[in-house]
Amino acid sequence: QLQLAESGGGLVQPGGSLRLSCAASGLSLADYIIVWFRQAPGKEREGVSAISTGGTLKKYSNAMKGRFSISRNNADDTVFLQMDSLKPEDTAVYYCAADRAPGQVTLDPSRYPIWGQGTQVTVSS
Repeated sequence: QLQLAESGGGLVQPGGSLRLSCAASGLSLADYIIVWFRQAPGKEREGVSAISTGGTLKKYSNAMKGRFSISRNNADDTVFLQMDSLKPEDTAVYYCAADRAPGQVTLDPSRYPIWGQGTQVTVSS
């Protein structure tokens, strides 16, 4: 069974950058559509970005478009989320999730049955 583990979170100042990683184990990540979600305290879970199995199709939430970039390295079973120009409102726990292809590259959390444990991102001066 596919298992996911996020890393790369931490404390960063406004305007800074972080690179999150979502590493897979158990099965090859190449067969899965991967998405990043985030959830801030007291707020609903929010879709951030999704990527197709081959990496050619990417989707972003309008709030992150232009600041965040998703990519994947199937040979290393890892998906990345590069986050630039971070704002305090980006503070949240960030999760990666997976859906076995074929499927939709979507930011709908109900479409993803496999989830990691999350990594905390805090943007503060």
